[in-house]
Amino acid sequence: MLDLRAWIKQEARLGERLPSVRELTRRYRTSPVTVSAVLSQLAREGLIVTRPGHGTFVAQAVPVPPAADLAWQTVALSGRPVSPGYVQDLFRPPQADTLPLGSGYPDETIQPLHLLQAALSKASRRPGVWSRLPPEGLEALRAWFARELGEAYRASDVLIVPGGQAALSTALRALLPIGAPLLVESPTYYGVLAAAGAAGVQPIPVPADTEGIRPDLLEVAFRSTGAKAVYLQPLYANPTGAVLAPERRAAVLAAAERAGAFVIEDDYARGLTLDGEAPPPLALSDPGRVVYLRSLTKVSAPGLRIAALIARGPVLTRLRHGRAIEDYFLAGPLQETALDLVTSRGWPRHLKDLQAALRERRTVMVGALGRHWPEARVTLVPRGGYNVWVQLPEGESDLDFVERAARAGVQVSAGSGFFPSEPSGAFVRLSYAGAGPAVIEEGVSRLA
Repeated sequence: MLDLRAWIKQEARLGERLPSVRELTRRYRTSPVTVSAVLSQLAREGLIVTRPGHGTFVAQAVPVPPAADLAWQTVALSGRPVSPGYVQDLFRPPQADTLPLGSGYPDETIQPLHLLQAALSKASRRPGVWSRLPPEGLEALRAWFARELGEAYRASDVLIVPGGQAALSTALRALLPIGAPLLVESPTYYGVLAAAGAAGVQPIPVPADTEGIRPDLLEVAFRSTGAKAVYLQPLYANPTGAVLAPERRAAVLAAAERAGAFVIEDDYARGLTLDGEAPPPLALSDPGRVVYLRSLTKVSAPGLRIAALIARGPVLTRLRHGRAIEDYFLAGPLQETALDLVTSRGWPRHLKDLQAALRERRTVMVGALGRHWPEARVTLVPRGGYNVWVQLPEGESDLDFVERAARAGVQVSAGSGFFPSEPSGAFVRLSYAGAGPAVIEEGVSRLA
C-alpha cells in the first residue's frame, strides 16, 4: 500500500484512473481482498474516489486554507494534565497491509456478529428503548451482572457503564483525591496508568511475577505510601497473563484490610479461560472492600462498550453520583443489545467457540516463537486472556524494536508503556486476538 500511496502522491495525475483490482492483484502479488481493503483505506484518506461503473480515480486536490495561528492554545492549556498520546496509538486500527499482533480486541472472524445483529435489531424495536433510562442502568442487565458475579450480589449493587475504561476513570475519581497514591502491579494495564494521569492520581508500582502481585511488597507499599486503593487484574493480567496464586489471594486482601484500603478488581478476562478452571473473583471473598469491574467488550466485539461496576456501601453511592454527572445515563439501545446478547441461546456456544479459536492461536504463537525466534523469552504461557509477554534479547530497545517491526509490516505493543516507572527489562506484548493462525505464523517469522 505504501508504494501505491507514493505513486498517487508523487507521480499520478489528478483524475487519473487506477488499474483494475485484477491488475493491482497481479502487480503486487497479493489477494483481491487485500487490494480492496487498501483501496478502501486510500479512499478514507481522500486520495482516491470510486465512480460506480467507471472505475477508481486519483482524487482532485482540495485547496487548503491558510493555517490559523493557534499558538495561543499553548498558553491557555498550561497547567492542565496531559493525556498520554500512546493510548490513542495503541487503539488505532492497524493499516490494511499490517499484521495485527498488537490488537487488544478480537477480530471479526471470532466476534458473535450474527448474535449482535439479531440483538441490535430486536433492541431497536423494543418500546421505550429511546427513552431516558435510570442512571444506574437497565435493571435486567444489572441483575445479569449480579448473577454472574455470585449469589451474594443483587442488581442494586451494580452500575452499568460505557466500557471498562470509563469504569476505571469513575472508580479512580470516586475513591481517590487528586494527588493520592494508587498501588498497581508492575507491569500493569496501560489503561489504568492513563486513567490515573487524567484523574491526577499517582500510580505506585508494586512488583509482580508469574503468580501475580507480591503480597510482601504490597504490604510494604501500603505502609510507606499510605495508599487507600490498589488496582489488580487477578485473572490473566494484561500484559503478562499471570493469575494471582491461590496462596496469595488471602494475603492481598488482608494487606488491604490492614491499610483500610479498597481493592479495584478488573476482571476483564472473565470468559477467556483457555486451560483449566478460572479462580473465583476476589470480590466474593470481601464484598465490602472490593470494587469489581467487568466488561463485555473483550468477549464480544470492540463496539459493544458495556461494562459493570459492582460495589457495596457508601462507595457505591459515590460511584453512582460520579456516573450520573459524567453521562446522565447510558443509551438504551446499547444496553438492550447487550442484554439480548448475553441471554441468547447462542451466547454459551459463542464463548466456547471463542475460547477454542484463542486456544489454537495461542498455541500457534508460542510454537512460532520457539521455532522462529528462540532468542526472545516467553515469560509465561498464559492459561487465558489474549497476550503473550515476550522479553527481548539482551541489548534490544523495545521502542526501537516496535519501529522496526512496523517497517516489516507487523504491529506489536512496546512493553515500556505498561510500567508505571522504570521498566524491569525490554519487553513487547504480542496479542493473538486480532489475527488468525496463518497471520500469527507469518508475523512472528517477520519479527525474528
